[in-house]
Amino acid sequence: MNKGSERTFEDLVEFIGEEMDFESGFYNDSYLDRRITARMRRTDTDDYRSYQRLLERDDGEREELLDSLSINVTGFFRNPDAWEHLRPVLRELTDDNRRVKLWSAPSADGREPYSAAMLALDDPEIDARRVEITATDINADILEEARAATYATSQTTDIAEELEPLDDYTQYIEQDGNTFTVRDRVRDMVSFEQHDLIRGDPKQDFDLVFCRNLLIYIDAEFKVPIFETIRGSLREGGYLMIGMTETLPTECRGDFDPVDKRHRIYRRV
Repeated sequence: MNKGSERTFEDLVEFIGEEMDFESGFYNDSYLDRRITARMRRTDTDDYRSYQRLLERDDGEREELLDSLSINVTGFFRNPDAWEHLRPVLRELTDDNRRVKLWSAPSADGREPYSAAMLALDDPEIDARRVEITATDINADILEEARAATYATSQTTDIAEELEPLDDYTQYIEQDGNTFTVRDRVRDMVSFEQHDLIRGDPKQDFDLVFCRNLLIYIDAEFKVPIFETIRGSLREGGYLMIGMTETLPTECRGDFDPVDKRHRIYRRV
């Protein structure tokens, strides 16, 4: 935080919350500062006060900042080793002769829930016919991108490399040059909807919830409400998978037993 005084940063965050309808209080200051500072560099703005004045007069920059603040860092099979250790969980769940409900929250641009669908389809010991996936995010625009299911290789993203955990990704992805579109058989397994994981109501009777790489951005006081929502959404004995660098809040550890602690897979008590 080096672009003006702490008070000026707080004023900017307050402006973003009140005038731009963004729940800035949910996120920790270091995350907000990284995203704001990146936009300041893009707009050649020297300090927080000047950037606030830019936001006050430029609706386009408001949209750019809101897009930047949305947590959408994702990838197909992010942390591939963790996905490998998820295989036995999905095998066990689909061996029970019933519908198996998965929830990806937040789902960002869809690559996580589509990865789950492709893993189910790709493993002969997983009955993909029993799997249905709900994917939610608070950001309506990113959900539209997810439903479009088209991704492009760029300087920072190699889609073919992300798909390497699959033996033959062409069964699930149609490639046209550097553009990759998820095939219908995968898309049909996933439904997308808008949902606020912090303030929204719990869902019901899910067998597995993915909540990966969200908690590292969230202020500590809001982590417990997230896990209360997740616990209320899981059936007894249901599974939870969080990010590889994340931990369960102390207050919630009695609600979950570790199944694979190294790969952050837990089971609801």
